[in-house]
Amino acid sequence: MASITIRNLDDQIKEQLRIAAAHNGHSMEEEARLILGRALVTVNRAGGLGSRIRNRFSDSGGVELALPPRDEKATAVDFSE
Repeated sequence: MASITIRNLDDQIKEQLRIAAAHNGHSMEEEARLILGRALVTVNRAGGLGSRIRNRFSDSGGVELALPPRDEKATAVDFSE
C-alpha cells in the first residue's frame, strides 16, 4: 500500500475531518481514505463534460433541427478593407 503526506492542510479542514471521523467511528486516516475513494469513484463514473450533459438532459428528449440546404459553396472572408 502507498502512503501520502498532505502538507499545508487548512486547520478548519483538519478539524472537520477529525469531527467526521469521530462521528463515523473511524480514525482520521481511515476517514480520509474513504472520502478520497468516494470522490474518485464519482469522478470516474461521471465521464467527461459531454457525457454528463447528455446524461442530465437525456430524459428531456432530443431536438430535431431543420438544416438548410447548402446551395452555395463556402467562401473565405476578405479582410483587405
